[in-house]
Amino acid sequence: MNNTPVSAQVLEDAIAWKLSLDDNSGTADEQNAFMRWHAASEEHARAWRQLSVLDQRVSAAAGPARQALVQSRVSLRRRIGKAGSGLACMLLLGSLLNWVGAPSLSPSYWLADQRTATGELRTLRLEDGTLLSLNTHTAVDIDYEGDQRVLVLHQGEISVETGHEDPRPLLVRTDDGRLRPLGTRFLVRREAQGTRLEVLQSSVAAMPLNSGDEQVLREGQQVLMSANGLSRVTPVPAGADAWTRGMLVVDNVRLADLLATLGKYRNGHLGVADEIADLRVTGSFPLTDTDLALASLVPALPVKVEQHTPWWVTVVPR
Repeated sequence: MNNTPVSAQVLEDAIAWKLSLDDNSGTADEQNAFMRWHAASEEHARAWRQLSVLDQRVSAAAGPARQALVQSRVSLRRRIGKAGSGLACMLLLGSLLNWVGAPSLSPSYWLADQRTATGELRTLRLEDGTLLSLNTHTAVDIDYEGDQRVLVLHQGEISVETGHEDPRPLLVRTDDGRLRPLGTRFLVRREAQGTRLEVLQSSVAAMPLNSGDEQVLREGQQVLMSANGLSRVTPVPAGADAWTRGMLVVDNVRLADLLATLGKYRNGHLGVADEIADLRVTGSFPLTDTDLALASLVPALPVKVEQHTPWWVTVVPR
């Protein structure tokens, strides 16, 4: 695979074609349109080659060991369900899931109105027409009872495309402050240092918790909001919202950083040997099948994937 970067728009087009053609339901006109797009430039063909490895179906990677894990987790939930209910039971479940590889979860996660598990992506249409997408391990409360529409992000990441069927103002709140969209599409992500805002359309006003001043971020801008202020404004990276379509798009990133992101979509340990951690990667990877994403690295880089158990995987030099 040629790792030469392609433009953000070409990557977006390639993803759109892949999602359109994967179910084999395209008409003859659509197939011909794709062929014309593919032949139009070498960059189009290169972007498609970067995606083509995703057509492989390595069903063995999701074999008996993974199935046993799924079954054991279902059985575990059932046993805990018989033991009791309420917050103590949910905390016990969280502790036991930690033992089989899930990240640490707070009580606010289990009590949230909407939450996703490791590797789960979910999209909801709210009563006001707002389209809300939840990334992996995300917890959100939805409060439409008062004179405002409020989304409270406890952890994880959301994509918001605001609806206009309700005149009340829409706010997104986190522990770091509030975000007020101005008729827009944007991403909000909780990070260790604060709340990341990425504006994809229109604009969003950001107000840190301990500040009385709002700053308006415009399309293509991102900022990190802490309780005490905002970082400097920088451009939104290409493919920032590709996860809403089940994809991860990266452009010349460190292998270690790529694996750190993929690790958020699978339970257990996903590591990388130090001597290859700084290899650079450009491409698109499926978030709903991280085993396939890891397999796609092998023909592109001098690496191999060592899977000691379903919960302990390391990428090492080949």
